[in-house]
Amino acid sequence: MRLIETIANSKMKQLDFGDGMVLYRGEIHMIRAIGDHPGMFISEIARYFGVTRAVISKTVLKIEKSGYVRKEIDPLDKKRVQVYLTERGEAAYQAHNAFHLKKDDYIFAHLEGLSAKELEAVSVFLDKAQQMIDHHF
Repeated sequence: MRLIETIANSKMKQLDFGDGMVLYRGEIHMIRAIGDHPGMFISEIARYFGVTRAVISKTVLKIEKSGYVRKEIDPLDKKRVQVYLTERGEAAYQAHNAFHLKKDDYIFAHLEGLSAKELEAVSVFLDKAQQMIDHHF
C-alpha cells in the first residue's frame, strides 16, 4: 500500500533540472514521450498515457508556452497536429534521461544480478502491482 500511496502522491511533485527547467512529473514525462516519438499526434499521446485528448492538449499548450515543444500541422491532414521538442525541450529530455541514469542505476544493477527464475518472479509481481494500481486509479 505504501508503494501505491507514494506513486499517487508523487504525481504533483516538481523536478528541477537546472537552467530554469522546473517541471511537474507529468510535463517531463510528456516531454520524454515526445522525445522518444517525435511528431506524435495529440491523439497518440493521449492513447500513450491513457488520458483524454483535452488533458494532453492542455499540458502541451503549457509546455509549448514554456518553450519545450512546438506544434506543426500534419501536411497530409490539416486537421491533425504533430508535436516536436524544441531545443529547450531536447535539453529537458536529456536532463531527464541523465536524472534517471543517476537515480535508478542501483535498481538496474540489482536486476542484472538476478537469475532468470528470480526475474520472472519480479516480473509477475510487478504485473500484479500494476493491475492493482490501475484498479485504484
